[in-house]
Amino acid sequence: MSQRTDENEPSQSDELPLGLQAPGGLATAVEAVLIVAAEPQTATHLAHILEVSVDEVEQVLLQLQQEYAGNVQFDEQEQTAHITRPRGFALRHQDNTWQLVNSAATQDIVAAFISGDRTAKLSAAASETLAIIAYQQPITRAKIAAIRGVNADGVVRSLLVRGLIEEQGMDEQSHAATLVTTNEFLERLGLHSLDDLPALAPFLPQSAQEEPKMEQGTLALSNA
Repeated sequence: MSQRTDENEPSQSDELPLGLQAPGGLATAVEAVLIVAAEPQTATHLAHILEVSVDEVEQVLLQLQQEYAGNVQFDEQEQTAHITRPRGFALRHQDNTWQLVNSAATQDIVAAFISGDRTAKLSAAASETLAIIAYQQPITRAKIAAIRGVNADGVVRSLLVRGLIEEQGMDEQSHAATLVTTNEFLERLGLHSLDDLPALAPFLPQSAQEEPKMEQGTLALSNA
């Protein structure tokens, strides 16, 4: 006689912390979050999201950092370690935060790919992002993503490589780096200063002029 299973009984995956439910365990979960994160993440925040301890997250972060650098890859299940090839990306630890970035050894390669012909026209996404930065600077990557409604990391990297924007300063609340336009941006547009940027109010709907607020998916621009 087969044993009856209670349908309301929680499954094994439901009993596990969120960070341990992914194939590959906590390391896979941490990677997944860092890939989509618009800003550097603290181990404390990652631990809270993944429902594990800070010590567990910090241990995984250090292991991933070594693995990406081509040092040692640790297999939790087999309890073995072996040397891996260097990756094209790295896990940067700075000011108690962690972020996936291009490795230093591949900077020239990535720059060549992104910039190509520096006279080439910007894509629609790059032009939109550049306009947001120009009129809302200083601004964080997270705020750009909130305005556009999509992750803007790739576009921001492209603009950084082209020299049209740069990181300058830090947001007081999130401690994330803020982005501003550069002198090259002004030169490319034939402007002497940001004061020469055209006022956008005449091009906005009347309702937008009356309530200039920044909402997700909406670009609320000042007359800077």
